[in-house]
Amino acid sequence: MTTEYVLEANHLTKTYASAETPLTVLDDVSFKVEKGEMISIIGPSGSGKTTLLGICAGLDVPTEGTLSLLNFKLNNMSEDDRAYLRNQSVGFVFQNFQLLPTLTALENVMVPMELRGAKNVKAKAIELLERVGLQNRLNHYPTQLSGGEQQRVAMARAFMNTPTILFADEPTGNLDEENASHITNLLFDINKEEKTTLVLVTHNLELANKTQRILKMKGGKLSEEIRNQSN
Repeated sequence: MTTEYVLEANHLTKTYASAETPLTVLDDVSFKVEKGEMISIIGPSGSGKTTLLGICAGLDVPTEGTLSLLNFKLNNMSEDDRAYLRNQSVGFVFQNFQLLPTLTALENVMVPMELRGAKNVKAKAIELLERVGLQNRLNHYPTQLSGGEQQRVAMARAFMNTPTILFADEPTGNLDEENASHITNLLFDINKEEKTTLVLVTHNLELANKTQRILKMKGGKLSEEIRNQSN
């Protein structure tokens, strides 16, 4: 049986020019992610994990190396084409929520599908907000919501376009322990229900251990790979 990969990173390197010496934040990183797999990327600050996530999601481009996302060669795609691919098939959850302040919770969740020109998306947005326990907060603006509630809105939005792959960058980083635990459970429960591939960046080893595989970053390199047999 042929393995289906939704993400293939080959020898990714990212170097930034500087006045003195070039700064290499990613150094020859290669790995693959199978369809439906959940992996986490961990490492200290400055290890390159967020840069790696950005490149894998098509938000940035490598200096060297190639990346295939959902069988599309991102190196050969324009910025507009990468944006279209993300809108069609990719979900995001960020540490700082990134909700639009002038839109209600419901309107924020509807945005990805409205950008696609889809019609009658309100019912699905309401259903997702109900799944994350915000059925009574549909018409509240981000400033009227707690941090945990904002992240639940962001999670509902991430699943709005039924993504094939979800990228999560420190999704519990700005939350207290109780909210972090709630968000973690929601993330993995919905992800398993939807059979979405998950690529998670986190400092939280407990969170990382919920995934099937852990990639450890150090100094821009992939230093170790751990498989969790229990997941």
